[in-house]
Amino acid sequence: MSKLEILQAETLRTGAVRHGFFTRQGGVSTGIFASLNCGQGSDDTDQAVRENRSRVAAALDVEADALLSLYQVHSRLAVTVTTPWTIDTKPRADAMVTNVPGIALGILTADCVPVLFADAEAAVIGAAHAGWKGAIGGVLEQAIEAMEALGAERGRIAAAIGPSIAQASYEVGPEFHAAFEEADAANTRFFIPSDRTDHWRFDLQAYVEDRLTKAGVSASREAAIDTYAREDLCFSYRRATHHRESDYGRLISAIALAP
Repeated sequence: MSKLEILQAETLRTGAVRHGFFTRQGGVSTGIFASLNCGQGSDDTDQAVRENRSRVAAALDVEADALLSLYQVHSRLAVTVTTPWTIDTKPRADAMVTNVPGIALGILTADCVPVLFADAEAAVIGAAHAGWKGAIGGVLEQAIEAMEALGAERGRIAAAIGPSIAQASYEVGPEFHAAFEEADAANTRFFIPSDRTDHWRFDLQAYVEDRLTKAGVSASREAAIDTYAREDLCFSYRRATHHRESDYGRLISAIALAP
């Protein structure tokens, strides 16, 4: 059995906060899902996904049914968690926050940016799924505001960016570039020309970090390895598409307050 390989951010190693950016290592899934696929919406077997998620929950010292994830829709919606939900009742949103010990907030990704938040002094945590649509739409700011509603102070909030697609691997076309330029002309600094005419490479990680910094929280990219390039550690939707694979696994990034 392979061992869980977990990336962490020093800024979140504080107080009662427990967290991890879990890689694809240490699970029971096979084939294109090998091995720690935590995606309940994938074509992997339910049994394998349940076992993988149980291992993640155990690593965070929470009950298996207290590891929660969302029905992610690339929105700006953030929800406040007071009690665990089931797979059939999980809300359609892309960020969640809580101040309840023993609940783990889990974000699923396969190139998009997972962001984990904590105000350790207030004992308030959050997690967000920041694809480009959610990031430009304000999901990070919504997560911060939801944390403030629970008593967090944004000047104390630490945010950590996890494994996600890096600029060298993220080629985009003219419509994508135009949308960001229209939103803010300064966004052009997150693009460099690609080898193809009228194509660019976009730095989603830097864009997310910039949004977090402008929102007034401290942001770290120490766990932000390239999901596309690191096939040994990460699932990647874009890589699976390029390889013409039928599906892809999902990484999980999770944060909890000690029960």
